[in-house]
Amino acid sequence: MATDQAPGDAEADTYEQFERRVKRISNVGNAAGILQWDQEVVMPDEGTPARAQQLSTLSSLSHELLTDDETGELLEQLEGEDLTDERAAVVREVRRKYDRETSVPQELVEEISATASNAHPTWKQAREEDDFEEFAPTLEKLVALKREYAEHIDPDADPYAVLFADYEPYIDLETAERVLERLREELVPLIEAVQESDAELATDAFTGEFDDDDQEALARDVLDSLGYDWERGRLDTAPHPFSSGTQFDARVTTRFEEDDLLGSITSTIHEFGHANYTLGLPDDGYGTPLGEARDLSVHESQSRLWENHVGRSRPFWEHFLPIARERFAELEDVSPEEAYEAANQVYDDNLIRVEADELTYHLHIVIRFEIERDLIRGDLEVSEVPEVWNDKYEEYLGVRPETDAEGCLQDIHWSHGDFGYFSTYSLGSVLAAQLYAAAEADRGEFDDQIHEGEFDELNGWLRENVHQHGKRYVTPDLIERATGEELTADPFLEYVTEKYGELYDLEDY
Repeated sequence: MATDQAPGDAEADTYEQFERRVKRISNVGNAAGILQWDQEVVMPDEGTPARAQQLSTLSSLSHELLTDDETGELLEQLEGEDLTDERAAVVREVRRKYDRETSVPQELVEEISATASNAHPTWKQAREEDDFEEFAPTLEKLVALKREYAEHIDPDADPYAVLFADYEPYIDLETAERVLERLREELVPLIEAVQESDAELATDAFTGEFDDDDQEALARDVLDSLGYDWERGRLDTAPHPFSSGTQFDARVTTRFEEDDLLGSITSTIHEFGHANYTLGLPDDGYGTPLGEARDLSVHESQSRLWENHVGRSRPFWEHFLPIARERFAELEDVSPEEAYEAANQVYDDNLIRVEADELTYHLHIVIRFEIERDLIRGDLEVSEVPEVWNDKYEEYLGVRPETDAEGCLQDIHWSHGDFGYFSTYSLGSVLAAQLYAAAEADRGEFDDQIHEGEFDELNGWLRENVHQHGKRYVTPDLIERATGEELTADPFLEYVTEKYGELYDLEDY
């Protein structure tokens, strides 16, 4: 005999069916993430052929589950229901991904993937041979393919805005442009003033040769001090440090170079920031957008906050230098002030982005943002990239690359077709300063706590205002709820102006 079902029960059944599907998609992606971690960290060198097939299979399975007609039907049913805020957020996030992935023909997705796979060795060889012309035809093809991709998603929109939304779906391009233009306008004269300063910082505080095993022990000391949860994480090494995982398993990698102890410390703190965010996501949201991080700029804000506002601060070095001295006798005569100055020096030679200091780094990002935006919009030809790149470096940073290898071929991102990604690095730094200022306005200054190695108050504020929400709120709403205002460069510019004005004795700053 049939049983009458109340409308609310039907809605609940539909949502539960939908959530099961969403969790399957998420778990496929998380399994792929573990395989990718393994490939970067411990996989044998000859494991690539099998690993490529494994990852391709999981990627195809995830795409098929997401774009299946059943997913679309469940979305349509739920969008007509009166859902709770949390469930509506899950539907919103899945709908966005579903619409984008079903808009682009699978043949085009596969062509972009194949072109990017072939582009990597071409880019690598071009960089080794210092020959942009060798890479130019491949870059032209990738630009054309990504324009076509953008047109399928929204033929009436700025194609670069469509690509930017792959990485930042809720911060509009106009906001990003406004923020980056402020950085360019105000950092260029600040950097010029720093370069003209007669101040002499203790830039040699961390010179020496440092054993890898001892550096790893110190990296673990750093993570212990910051409160890393070893029950849900681990530390390993990788050629390019990264963090990955879920709230139940968020892993950190770093790297060690015998003449760069400071680099391994700041890299470890940076990746801790990413992992700490992941570990702060709600357990009960696992497998759904409620248990996932809110996109790249927010993720980067967490790593930059811990690396720069904590790890490059005076109080941190007052706290951590005695710990470092226990591992390295070479630091016995280094004072906390000297360590602080070394951690915050501004380099005269600013050609390479990944080697840049905290201040000049953002002009590297602005240059890439401006060039790739003009490429995608058709306002710049691929053949013009080297000269425009060099001109912008000379204008913004006062240096001019002498080779393509140290110029426009230094980054891997374009060979992957990752147009729109670069700006999230600077947007994350800007947001980090805004969040840190809001946390201090709410809880008081953290200097004394950092000096004592106490980070619970700061981390508790981040858990409450950022981490616990996952993707419940779109990015502008999350920022406004946490800080009381929209994304703004003001706190970041105030922070760097005060910090570097004092370090370099700048009278006008």
